[in-house]
Order: sequence, then structure tokens, then C-alpha cells
Amino acid sequence: MSALDRIDCDLISALTAEPRISAVALAERLGLSRQTVHARLARLSEIGAFDGYDRAVSVAALGFGLEAFISLQISQKELPRIASELAKIPEVRQVTRLSGNRDLLVQVACSDARHLFDVDAAMLAVDGVHRTEVAIAVSEPVPYRVDGLIDLARRSSNRGVRSGSS
Repeated sequence: MSALDRIDCDLISALTAEPRISAVALAERLGLSRQTVHARLARLSEIGAFDGYDRAVSVAALGFGLEAFISLQISQKELPRIASELAKIPEVRQVTRLSGNRDLLVQVACSDARHLFDVDAAMLAVDGVHRTEVAIAVSEPVPYRVDGLIDLARRSSNRGVRSGSS
């Protein structure tokens, strides 16, 4: 991803604080023209600055209030196929490849403990998955956030990484 300047960071910060804000309101809040805001948002989208809007959906509201992390030991050479099989399991929210004793960390959302047991069994049934270990999420003392990283990026841009205009 290319370096972000102060204006990019300000736009992202405003969207983080108020995801449903309009481009007109963003322009007013940041003292920019609507055209600048639209151009900047389009560029930010093109360079992959936004992960997607589904992170804002509560899985608990959908009826899947039991969240867990399942670590997997797998056959490394089978990673692409195993990842493809895991992606077919609807309860799988995210799969992250790890270094260390575990190969993959899979975040899942389930309706209850029995459902979680069934999802774990489905993962174990994937050829090449040797072992799983389940950890149920009890609470989220620090929720998903990017504010601190936006502040760091803003400070970097203020040191002359890039100057800002449309």
C-alpha cells in the first residue's frame, strides 16, 4: 500500500468515528471540497485502505453469539487446498497463517457449544488437518480498532513522508 498523507489519515479517522457519514459532511468537517473527498475516497478504495464493510456487522445479532478461535496443525504443502476447504465452512470468519507450533488460526462464530463442536469436527474432517485446539472467546477487553495506527500514520506523514493535496 502506498503511503498515506495527513488528509488521507483525517478521512479515515473521520470514517472510523462515524462510518455512515456522507461525503458532503466529510468535506465540511475537514474543510475540503466534495470533489477532493470523492477523489480521495476512490483512491483509498483502489489502494485497499478499506478492508470491507462487513466488519461492522454483529455476528451475535445474526444469532451466532459464541465466538471462538481454533488453531490447526496442517500439512504445509496442502495449505492452498485446506484454506479453500475452510472457506467453504460458513461459520469461519477469518483464517490467519501463523509461525510457531500452530499453522493456522481460524476465527469462527457459532450459535452454541454443540454448534462449535460440529464446526471443529468439520475442520478435522478436512484432509491434511492433523489437529485442532479450540479456545472460546470470553470477552473482548480491547475491541477491534485502528485509531492508534491512524495516529501513527498521521505522525509519519507530518514528518514529510508525503505532502497532502488532492
